[in-house]
Amino acid sequence: MNLIHLAASTGYTTPPLWRVLTKSGYFAGLCATIGATVTYAASVRPALKGADVPPEDAGATRRRTAGYLAWAGVVLLVAGYFQLAARVARAGKGMPFGDALAPGAIADFLTAPAGKGAWIAQGTLYLVQNVALLLAAAVLIALFLPRARRHTDTLVLTALPLTLAITLIAAVPATKPKDADKVLDLVFGQTHIISGVVWIGGLALLAALSTSRGRTGENAGALWADIWRRFSLVALICVGAVFTSGLWMSWKHVGAVGQLWTTTYGLFLLVKILLVLGMVTAGGVNQFWLMPRIVRARREDDRSSLAQLTLRHFPKVVWGEVALGVAVLAVVPFLGGSARTEAGSEAAVSSGSVFALGAVLVLTLVASLYMTVRTSDALARRTAAAPAATPTPTPTG
Repeated sequence: MNLIHLAASTGYTTPPLWRVLTKSGYFAGLCATIGATVTYAASVRPALKGADVPPEDAGATRRRTAGYLAWAGVVLLVAGYFQLAARVARAGKGMPFGDALAPGAIADFLTAPAGKGAWIAQGTLYLVQNVALLLAAAVLIALFLPRARRHTDTLVLTALPLTLAITLIAAVPATKPKDADKVLDLVFGQTHIISGVVWIGGLALLAALSTSRGRTGENAGALWADIWRRFSLVALICVGAVFTSGLWMSWKHVGAVGQLWTTTYGLFLLVKILLVLGMVTAGGVNQFWLMPRIVRARREDDRSSLAQLTLRHFPKVVWGEVALGVAVLAVVPFLGGSARTEAGSEAAVSSGSVFALGAVLVLTLVASLYMTVRTSDALARRTAAAPAATPTPTPTG
């Protein structure tokens, strides 16, 4: 049974093409801005401040980052406009997407009065959200100017909270949540979005920077070893947050394992899970295979090997992760509705046993991530110690 027949038989509504493109584009814009600004602040900027970083390498990396972020601002601006039009098209009784692109229709949507029982108009929340979006885009687009690039750190750190505000403001409910589960839905939903876009967006930024390294010097390998090391921790935190929030969201929308292949929502969710696991596997290759070799090359001051590992081999795997991340963004618009609804099963109701099981799963996840770090460190020490363990031949005669 193909997806079209399955969708028809279960009542799943396939989103129109404009909805798929606008939602995927919106999340791509968040990846390009939230992911890039967080990664720059947490990984690139601290590495550039290292005492042994040549000024020419630091300058070249900052210039390339500034150019990337300037274009990310453009992407955010365009994607934000189409996403807002999509909201207009879906509001109320709906309207054709082409009509929703008109400034007048958007203005009417943003200034519509609050509904009954709402503490604030939904349009007002989206107005505030898009003001934050415009400010963030303007700050980043300013990096096209040579004078502004002298203040890259300041501008990026200014844009970072503004980009986070874009998704956080949009999640604010116009009416009071009915119960604690609704509050948790909002919290875990935003955790999932932010950790996901930081993970994918950070990978995309570093992959682009490391493969456009034209003016870096012979010591660039040491700089990138530090960048990859710092981002590995960021990615590990994101993986933990994605899986923790994903557990809650999957339980809310999927009532049984079998619904993953008997409902359309479940099939798309299964595809997304497999893609994310692919990203984790690729990250594991870097963490357990390449990072120990990078540590060894750095300790031995083998600049040639270090450059090969950090600027050729490592980015190749990261590009694979980026491709999988893009595929995830393409699947997200199809995750509408719920497998529970399609299957006719009861809505999820939280209880003490549910939270206890969730706590056990989260603790297991934390323990596995901790063991990942310890195992990677042990492999790095073993790889670095290997040459020292080789016996020196004793002269004879």
